[in-house]
Amino acid sequence: MMIGRPGLAGRAIARGVAVLFCAAALAACENTPDEPTEPPTLIERGRQIFFTETFDGNGRTCGTCHRAEDNFGLSPNFIATLPLEDPLFVAETVDALKNGFEAPVQMRAHGLIRENLDGFEDLETIFTLRGVPHTLALRTSIASPLGPRTGWSGDGAPGDGSLRAFSVGAVIQHFPKSTNRVAGVDFRLPTEEELDALEAFMLSIGRQEEIALPIQFRDPLVMRGQAIFMDNAAGRCNVCHFNAGANGDPRVLGPNPGNLNFNTGVEDLPDLPSHVTGQPVPPRDDGFGIPGDGTFNTPPLVEAADTGPFFHNNAVATIEEAVGFYNSAAFNNSPAGQLIRQATGSGIALEATQVQAIASFLRAINALENIREATARLQESLVAREARAAEALLQTRAEIDDAIEVLSGASLSGDAVLHLREARRLSAAPRRYDDAWRTQVNDAVAALERARTRILAPAD
Repeated sequence: MMIGRPGLAGRAIARGVAVLFCAAALAACENTPDEPTEPPTLIERGRQIFFTETFDGNGRTCGTCHRAEDNFGLSPNFIATLPLEDPLFVAETVDALKNGFEAPVQMRAHGLIRENLDGFEDLETIFTLRGVPHTLALRTSIASPLGPRTGWSGDGAPGDGSLRAFSVGAVIQHFPKSTNRVAGVDFRLPTEEELDALEAFMLSIGRQEEIALPIQFRDPLVMRGQAIFMDNAAGRCNVCHFNAGANGDPRVLGPNPGNLNFNTGVEDLPDLPSHVTGQPVPPRDDGFGIPGDGTFNTPPLVEAADTGPFFHNNAVATIEEAVGFYNSAAFNNSPAGQLIRQATGSGIALEATQVQAIASFLRAINALENIREATARLQESLVAREARAAEALLQTRAEIDDAIEVLSGASLSGDAVLHLREARRLSAAPRRYDDAWRTQVNDAVAALERARTRILAPAD
């Protein structure tokens, strides 16, 4: 079950977070009278580069597409909040980028970005349109026996496929002043120091370790969904998404299977979002390699419920639709579907209630991750400089908003939602970063813990 993509959180504070990310990154390097000057850590330096460095290009930064306030991804709903002058829209405002650089209609309607993974020789006919993959939990999701897997097809980086190459490829693809893409003219390439820092920052985002299933939940529907998810004769999800991560189950696929690629037939679905009425139909996305072999890599599912739309082409909007895809003829007739049929004697055929149960389980683990991340950001705010503390509080509220939306979207854990709302209120930006505020932050942490315990079953 490969359903990832990234984008749904914190819409109401979107622009505020973006501004604060830039301000905080700059403030970390400024010499202020009341704060000692300290050199930034490698991660802090990477954060600064990620959100503020344009590499002498068209005005975009890494954070232009991987929005911190949208789960380090980019969803159509978030795009709709942006002003025309946002650098995301350079193809609409810069003459040298109006042809062959982006597909503005598909971008605005469905969050699809133009990619030239098979080269820049023919911009008009050789390209793909893909959603923006989130950069959460990369430390747990890019290792593969065949080399690092980055981007939707696992080949989102030129050269060795590493995160460093991913950064270089992003600058060449998305940052140039013209489609000539001449280094030193249309952009500058990142330095080795910048690549070190970017890699360190990207590896620091989100989870640093896998969760361990099974988890004991209060809600019987969530428990049922987890059981189907882990049942290799029913949902079979856990084979490719072991412990709801991005790596295969070593008990089935052998030791250290890592992150794998599959052809799941998503490109065979009818009425894809990229097929916008009145617009040319884009070429079929051929997946991994040059030319591609039709496969795409396996994203983590812990973060899935709040990072829709789903799949590499943003094919469906909800987590329930994404789970339901595995009932489709497109999947069951695909090479991946045929592998399952050969191994088990049948394809996947989930009942509607089973689809709902699996989706509810994915929503529950996503909310737990939101709570973990919100708690970490609150604790960070207590020890950070004021600029970074303000940023951490905004991140906290975005994570709490995600948890509320993820749970409320399926009417799950209503009592947990009440505690989440209280935690959000207590996470408001203070007038002063004083002892009263610290007490309030600790109260917010306690409210988050109460929310977590309302999702999980009581310990024996």
